[in-house]
Amino acid sequence: MIVVVMGVCGCGKTTVGEALAAATGWPFFDADGFHPPANVAKMAAGIPLTDLDRAPWLDRLAAEMGAIERAGGSAVLACSALKAAYRDRLAIAGDVRFVHLKGDRATIASRVAARTGHYMPAALVDSQFAALEPPADAIDIDVVLPVAEQVAAIRRRLQPGR
Repeated sequence: MIVVVMGVCGCGKTTVGEALAAATGWPFFDADGFHPPANVAKMAAGIPLTDLDRAPWLDRLAAEMGAIERAGGSAVLACSALKAAYRDRLAIAGDVRFVHLKGDRATIASRVAARTGHYMPAALVDSQFAALEPPADAIDIDVVLPVAEQVAAIRRRLQPGR
């Protein structure tokens, strides 16, 4: 199983994804680390990525996660996956479950403004919300919950039959 922890920038994908991976014993991957340098440069300059920019990145993520899944493994991937088409590209990896970390614009904007050392500027928060196509079939998690509660809720919902 591949669990994709998704949502807009600043929602806690990396923090929750790492905590979920630690709780399950599965490896954690941050999709940001798979971006080609040109994508990182665009985002750092405050320029939103286009679907064309994202396509090879999403295909690479699907290939990496698919290899893990085909080998019988599981993993946690932190990835924005804002649009249904992006999630469809990732879903070809196999048994992929999406966890949507949901928060309001004010909460997310304050989180992004407060973080340091990340290439995603606060100026792109609005473009993230504009691009977001909320998934109908994801596990929805409120970002204001403590991380441990978010992880516990995700694990409960991932159990067979839920």
